[in-house]
Amino acid sequence: MAVSTISPSASPQPKNPVQRLLGLSWPWRITLGYLTIMLLLPVAALIAKASTEKPADFWRIATSPVALATYNVTFVTALIAALINAVFGVLISWVLVRYDFPFKRIIDAAIDLPFALPTSVAGLTLATVYSDNGWIGSLLAPFGIKVAFTRLGVAVAMIFISLPFVVRTLQPVLQDMEKEVEEASWSLGASQFQTFRRVVLPPLMPAILTGVALGFSRAVGEYGSVVIVASNVPFKDLIASVLIIQRLEQYDYSGATVIGTVLLGISLLILLAINLLQAWGRRYEL
Repeated sequence: MAVSTISPSASPQPKNPVQRLLGLSWPWRITLGYLTIMLLLPVAALIAKASTEKPADFWRIATSPVALATYNVTFVTALIAALINAVFGVLISWVLVRYDFPFKRIIDAAIDLPFALPTSVAGLTLATVYSDNGWIGSLLAPFGIKVAFTRLGVAVAMIFISLPFVVRTLQPVLQDMEKEVEEASWSLGASQFQTFRRVVLPPLMPAILTGVALGFSRAVGEYGSVVIVASNVPFKDLIASVLIIQRLEQYDYSGATVIGTVLLGISLLILLAINLLQAWGRRYEL
């Protein structure tokens, strides 16, 4: 009886990365190509330009007193703005979803105003309203509270431009939640606060964290509104984005890319931490 043998040459050869890429479907190819051009190449160019500096010079630029002060203003203020929007974003979303009142559609549409409004116009508006002679600033001035051209003004601008992210992320989740669950909790003797904390809040946590992450990212990268409403004085209210522009105006391109690389690295680490919190919060999804 003849025994058939398979020659070694007939066995399938492992494909190299190029062959695997060519074997992908067109949607995959277009996706990878678009992400490479729009995301990976710019980031790689930024890191490559920053790497032209010697490690000692890179560290000196990245940890200079001015740079450290801008990191503090940028990230701490953006985080505070995101946390404030987390609280008020939940409240606004709850009111828009659960209550009917006059001009509801107008107020709902106004939430998206920071998306449509040019950031420079937003900064000019905030600087005018919160200046010492503005509508709100004039009311705060007698109490010694100065908003425009201070770090507090930077926080107000960041809150303004990042609020829609929290509201728009929460609204669909609230609309899908059944009100009968809350009523069942009340019928079992739970108070409204207990119902919110134990029944309503856990399913909302992933959406809240997502909105906070998006709002934080938007606030960190903001430039147009902050540069107008702040005085842009180092060690006071200068943010990292404005520092990068100042370095570029001084033709210090490598210094600007160093600050940008540090900004990118810190942002990625914070977003990674927020994503881990999101994964933890998804345990409570209904």
